[in-house]
Amino acid sequence: MVMEKAWSFGLVLLWFSTLSCYLVNAADDKNGGFGASFIFGDSLVDAGNNNYLPTLSRANIPPNGIDFKASGGNPTGRYTNGRTIGDIVGEELGVPNYAVPYLAPNSTGKAILYGVNYASGGGGIMNATGRIFVNRLGLDIQIDFFNNTRKQFDKLLGSSKAKDYISKRSIFSVTIGANDFLNNYLLPVLSIGARISETPDGFIDDMINHLSNQLTRLYKLDARKFVIGNVGPIGCIPYQKTINQLNENECVDLANKLAMQYNGRLKELLTELNGKLKGAIFVHANVYDLVMELITNYAKYGIIWFFTCRFYNSKRSMLWKWRAICRDNPMRTDIKYVQRP
Repeated sequence: MVMEKAWSFGLVLLWFSTLSCYLVNAADDKNGGFGASFIFGDSLVDAGNNNYLPTLSRANIPPNGIDFKASGGNPTGRYTNGRTIGDIVGEELGVPNYAVPYLAPNSTGKAILYGVNYASGGGGIMNATGRIFVNRLGLDIQIDFFNNTRKQFDKLLGSSKAKDYISKRSIFSVTIGANDFLNNYLLPVLSIGARISETPDGFIDDMINHLSNQLTRLYKLDARKFVIGNVGPIGCIPYQKTINQLNENECVDLANKLAMQYNGRLKELLTELNGKLKGAIFVHANVYDLVMELITNYAKYGIIWFFTCRFYNSKRSMLWKWRAICRDNPMRTDIKYVQRP
């Protein structure tokens, strides 16, 4: 049951290895260093936007945030015990402040020059994704919000400088797609009709077509440097294992097959966009393979944790985002904690 940590840890490693090469040009740009980080996606990178929505998907309650120093251990709306991937990458790039959530009251003025986070827990590529949560920001809406931010940059810097700042010195990261399967196509009971009327191939076609249009919209708003994460091994997360009544070391075959099929199409799409959209760079972040490697061979990387159902203080524990079955009571689905050796 190391997969919860592997998911987050693998994403961080992948983003670092990808961005370390990708952002050198941005950091050394003759116009003066790294610009802003614009973050789009779902709960993996949501920094608090859902706090401002009437939604069933929220993380602004303890014990989320117990290890987040910037908040003094209080929850911020991040779906984790500490920082998100976007937070960590921003720190490594030397950005002095975290990208502010778009819906937060302080996402105005010079604060946006460091970046803006549009991600939303439950959000997806398709507009219907996450409807079970009542409210969430899908990628279409997130890009609508960036359009508003783009206009603010013109007012702050002037049209010409704003265009250079965004196109030459800023990065656009997109971490999305898992919810389109977990909370749409594979949603228990509610998705039965959709799966009868639309094949997996047809659904993935729709996802890719929507994403192509969405990335092209960002390009037309002067985005040029992209890092796009694929979908991880969603069949191995405790939520899927629990509802499918699998053993600890098993994964849901259908969910992983859908993720791999989508990932193959995504890679083809990014190759196509690199050739079609002049001046754009789309980097494909292969989340699936790296996370699966960490799940399968975690001991090889020195990852050893012991799972319990008890709460430890922040110096001895780490909160996983995913809900999982406790070892000592298979009927419970409490949030898991990890006692560090």
